[in-house]
Amino acid sequence: MIRSSFLAIIILVCFFSCKNDASTTTLVKPKLDTAFIKKIAQQVINNSDSVGLRFNYIEALDSIGNYNTAIVQIDSLIFKDRGNYALWFKRAKLYEHAKDTLQAINSYQKALIIYRSADGLLALANLYAETKNILVLALCNELDNLRIGREYTSYTNFFRGVYYARIGNSQQANLFFDKSIVNNYTFIDAYMEKGFLLYDGSKFTEALQVFKKANSVNVTYADAYYWQGKCYEAVNNKPQAIVQYQQALTLDKYFAEAQAAIKRVKIE
Repeated sequence: MIRSSFLAIIILVCFFSCKNDASTTTLVKPKLDTAFIKKIAQQVINNSDSVGLRFNYIEALDSIGNYNTAIVQIDSLIFKDRGNYALWFKRAKLYEHAKDTLQAINSYQKALIIYRSADGLLALANLYAETKNILVLALCNELDNLRIGREYTSYTNFFRGVYYARIGNSQQANLFFDKSIVNNYTFIDAYMEKGFLLYDGSKFTEALQVFKKANSVNVTYADAYYWQGKCYEAVNNKPQAIVQYQQALTLDKYFAEAQAAIKRVKIE
């Protein structure tokens, strides 16, 4: 939760790929509960040829964390339509949610063979960066060459930064996080990763300023307050550390790490 840089990118993907744009299926997210899941499962059984209904079922399963069943369902659709970009993309997202990075990468790669979409490239670049795969640099260059806009440039620089951070090249990582922020000053993940680099390098005062900047951009971002607390704790300013940990806990009452930190600092 507090150290992950997997980017939460909202990717809008139509149900069918460009070659299947005749569909006008709209996905509606109802309130999910056991009764609803059972109801839609029965509807799928009664209407096994309804691709849209089955996709809604997959979305519902994804939402409740039943990834194994969702993957079985998406595989049944792919079996009938192996050339559908959106199905492979959804399969990749399911595996990503299930923490199976290798299968997610494999599915994104297959999706991109079908349709070289910018969002598909971004999603794959994200996983390449985290897994220290140098191919992320080529994907980022490809995206930059599309000249889509500053937001995408911010993403590509961020992924370059993550890659260099993961392989231990802090100087290059910091350079690309700064470039990412220049292209999107509200990009909270770039601030956090930059702060992590400084903190890991025992530059606690500098890291604190970065985490403060993150909270100036987003005053409700609990993780940045938590890391401010860690910086204060690292320089033995326990009163301020507790203040920041409590602020994080106020914003997120389930923030277990903040709860543990408060107890730890008060005992010491």
